Amino acid sequence: MDASTAVHALFDDARLRLAGSPRERRGDWAAARKLLGFGRAPRIVPLDAVWHVGVLLIADDAVYATGEVLRARTDAVRGYTAQAQRERSERAAAAARGGFTDGEVVHLGAAPLDLDALAAGVEQGPLSMRGGIPSVRWSPTGLPRPLADYLDEQLSLR
Repeated sequence: MDASTAVHALFDDARLRLAGSPRERRGDWAAARKLLGFGRAPRIVPLDAVWHVGVLLIADDAVYATGEVLRARTDAVRGYTAQAQRERSERAAAAARGGFTDGEVVHLGAAPLDLDALAAGVEQGPLSMRGGIPSVRWSPTGLPRPLADYLDEQLSLR
């Protein structure tokens, strides 16, 4: 079995094992439009449903590196001591305006991973080939570990 087939088989097996498990949705910023000449507030709109498996998001036909994870919530007046808190709250409110329900998990900025490029030896986000074995890094400073072992461990936690 060539490397590309082996990598795709790992994710096909993961999808079979995840069938029936709850999914979360990815979102992206909607293009700003004007309504009656007035600009609308920024919105994050739903894209597709994925399984969140550690540093990976697995969709029916794609795999992504996890980006920012937030919970949608309606906009409310809140006092913040840090600008980062205010900005995160604004993104959560943008998700609620875009169609996510209050409290729903939203994955924003997930980067698509090219599994064929990975099999050819090109590092893809947290995925890389190490000695011909697909591997994953849990953190940027962590050591790579075999992807098959990582997926087994993550899926056994469900």
